[in-house]
Amino acid sequence: MDELETLDDLRARHGPIFQRRPGVLYVGDPATAKAVLANTGSRYREHSDFFQTGKGLLGPRSTQQEIGRVARNLLRDHWIARSDRLAATVEREIGPDSRWPDAGNLLMYTCFRDVLVPEGELRRLVDQVVRHAVLAGARDRRPVLLRAVLRSRVRRALVAELSRRRTRAVRTPADLLDVLAAAAPDGSSHQALVRLAEVFLSFLFSVTGSTGFLLGWSVYLLGTEPEAGGDLAGVVREALRLRPVAWNFGRFPAEPHRLGETEVTTSDEVVVCSYLVHRDSRCWPDPDKFLPERWSAGLPRGGAEAFIPFGWGTHTCVAAGFAVRLVEDVLRLLPPAERWRVEAHRHRPHIAAALAPPDFTLRTNGARTGRGR
Repeated sequence: MDELETLDDLRARHGPIFQRRPGVLYVGDPATAKAVLANTGSRYREHSDFFQTGKGLLGPRSTQQEIGRVARNLLRDHWIARSDRLAATVEREIGPDSRWPDAGNLLMYTCFRDVLVPEGELRRLVDQVVRHAVLAGARDRRPVLLRAVLRSRVRRALVAELSRRRTRAVRTPADLLDVLAAAAPDGSSHQALVRLAEVFLSFLFSVTGSTGFLLGWSVYLLGTEPEAGGDLAGVVREALRLRPVAWNFGRFPAEPHRLGETEVTTSDEVVVCSYLVHRDSRCWPDPDKFLPERWSAGLPRGGAEAFIPFGWGTHTCVAAGFAVRLVEDVLRLLPPAERWRVEAHRHRPHIAAALAPPDFTLRTNGARTGRGR
């Protein structure tokens, strides 16, 4: 029994709010989950799933919002500018036979590499980070010590580059490092630059890892059920519902309170589990089935209450809509799913901080004219 099966079993036995282990409370009830993420009543410590670093929270919130807005616009404009080359990139990176989920991650990195990091030694280090820390199961491919050395090297290189760029006056950012350097005020401490370096790595994982995994889940689910109804928008949203990449959101109470029948203390961790929220049978008919057609008329009945793939509240991912769109764009360039053959090498997903698809090979044939809009 894997972790997801264990959570399903615990919910069946104890209801949508239950203790996973001592000091860790899981929330699968939609209304309660949204209240926790929105921090209703300020019951939880300030937290950002994206801007939380090992050196503390990068803030204030206005800085986080500005970084998110500018970064999203930069990535979106880059995607639009290279749209005429996207078909060739997809055909080159994926081809008639491709190994997933790595293929999706590496495609995303290829598409955005120029706007993430400049050419040179730093890019070569970031290339290694992608291969040894972002891809699904990467931790099993490289010893812990070597990964720690790589992380230390890339963090030092990022801090040095951010420090250099902080002295330049850049009106229009050329890449993500320009965006982050502009957020560092004059006289920023070394620790502040380390926070920014870690936020860069969060962006790298989000663009290459999370979005690549969403693409992978969309391909895998549609490839195993090619007769599923609905359009591409429904495919991506149903993949987000059934297999949310961001499947856990941890929060730490600032004061004692109750969730359902459970007393919560300040030493506990409360985990909002989108995987469970998205399978609440009160909101989703046939919650365990892949049914893209349920999205044909927009957000399904019940979906507004129980759909949190990008979080909820003030810290919802600002690039959520863009991420969904670019996955749709890639799917549209693939041959119709009827011409796919998915060969699974394992049937269990990769379960870590992100929920990634199982290893599989995608074999395609025929013209690369994708499923309709």
